[in-house]
Amino acid sequence: MKSPLYDDNLLRLLPLGGLGEIGMNMLALETQGKIVVIDCGLMFPEAHMLGIDLVLPDVSALLERRDDICAMILTHGHEDHIGALPFLYEQLGRPPLYATAFTLALVHKKLAEFGLDVHARATVIEPRQPFVAGPFTVEPFRVAHSVPDGVGLALRCAAGLVVHSGDFKLDPTPLDGEATDVARLAQLGEEGVLLLLADSTNAEQPGYTASERCVGPRLQQVMAAAEQMVFVATFSSNIHRIQQAVAAARNCGRKILFYGRSIVANTAVARLCSMLHVADEDLITLKQLPHYRRNEVTVITTGSQGETRSALTRIAAGEHPHFTIEPDDCVILSSRFIPGNEKAINAVINQLYRAGADVHYQHSAGVHVSGHASREELLQLLHLVKPRYFVPIHGEYRQLAQHARLARSSGISVAASPIVENGQPVLISATAITVQEAVESGRVLVDGKGVGDVGTMELRDRHRLARHGTVLAILAVNRNSGAVIHGPELVSRGCIAADDEEDYLNGAAAAVNELLAQQSLSPSTDWDAVRVEIRLTISRFFKKNLQRRPLVLPIIIQL
Repeated sequence: MKSPLYDDNLLRLLPLGGLGEIGMNMLALETQGKIVVIDCGLMFPEAHMLGIDLVLPDVSALLERRDDICAMILTHGHEDHIGALPFLYEQLGRPPLYATAFTLALVHKKLAEFGLDVHARATVIEPRQPFVAGPFTVEPFRVAHSVPDGVGLALRCAAGLVVHSGDFKLDPTPLDGEATDVARLAQLGEEGVLLLLADSTNAEQPGYTASERCVGPRLQQVMAAAEQMVFVATFSSNIHRIQQAVAAARNCGRKILFYGRSIVANTAVARLCSMLHVADEDLITLKQLPHYRRNEVTVITTGSQGETRSALTRIAAGEHPHFTIEPDDCVILSSRFIPGNEKAINAVINQLYRAGADVHYQHSAGVHVSGHASREELLQLLHLVKPRYFVPIHGEYRQLAQHARLARSSGISVAASPIVENGQPVLISATAITVQEAVESGRVLVDGKGVGDVGTMELRDRHRLARHGTVLAILAVNRNSGAVIHGPELVSRGCIAADDEEDYLNGAAAAVNELLAQQSLSPSTDWDAVRVEIRLTISRFFKKNLQRRPLVLPIIIQL
């Protein structure tokens, strides 16, 4: 988006995250030279991202245009929609921030942890209350989802009306009574919608997504049958699920302990915003825990995705300082298995079973329902909105493709429903929709305090270290003559069995000596080139003799 789009009759869409993947949702809409950014989410690392903590959208395409960003609008408070704000908000020029009251409360709490205060830049928005953001008039509308206070967006500009569904489902009986505003969607459809952007997460699921209210009775049934302590693991932002776990525990005569930094923080915010209702007398602290029998307590915590350092993962491994799993304890994983996390979750479940726990998870009917619309609901949205053009968002490629196919079955042509991935700009007018040449996009990796300093090469090296270990080759040479005065000395880690290590390292050292004998070493020798040759020689030796490819680190010291 380096060149501003000044034509009043044109609209440009640029997805930067969430298209072709689950999470990291972020897209930009531009008209009349001004940009509105919708959501700023992160993604948790996939299995191959060794050592990585978080994954952020690459916003390089927006950096030269940050003065043109007139608003950042957040649809709801899930991490995949707000989690990248602490890392990207300053980069994007601190644009005016718009979100509902609960979403902003979560954002303020999150940003405060990073020493950022955006109260002066933030505005609370209300459903059906339009506001102006540059050339856009934006009207939020209520949607039901698994976090309170979620909205979709109707954005009007000279080019036409754009409807962004946000994450939603057509739950007729939501826990907070705030159903998706179907009536307003129908009115927007009658007004005439140029473009619909809709959530594709459950585009493969037939029928309708069950109501959140279905989970409460099942949670109570499971807790009532539990003989000892109950652990409920869910997402810390799923306040509706936490509310139902609280109600089930209270009805079963159990005290409730919130455990885990994000659970404690988000439930505190939710209680302040009257989004979570739990009496003080029903809550206990960690210090009070020893005063209660195990069958009198329900612990609500994090770790439903098998995250490495989460509370539930450490509890299952017997490594937690405050909790243990004992026979007949009950553990409920009240969330879906996010694609890519299955192996880690199954490992936790196996450990829990080994400890004697009774475990309930997504394959146990009723302990979880999705917050996303299934195919019949998506079809209903298409019929209500009746868009001229449709772009599926929020999903892996197969889900985007299924959603596009569903749109085409409703009468939208193939040309009017392109499947777009991150970094592909889409130009829209009253007469055409065109996918343009891709711009720079991708993923920025967060490792500890480092943001973006780990890339493809570093991940490749980590994989080689994990799979084949490392070999360190040390060589000392005379600076004045170029003669070898020590080495090559080889040290390995994670590559060779101890009994065979000496033989293989001696063989590799001999191959390096043979290489050096063929070189004309002198004060003018290109030691960087020699270092490369040593690395290749050692790599070939281990590939030939062990079929392994350790990470080889040659070090040449000039004395």
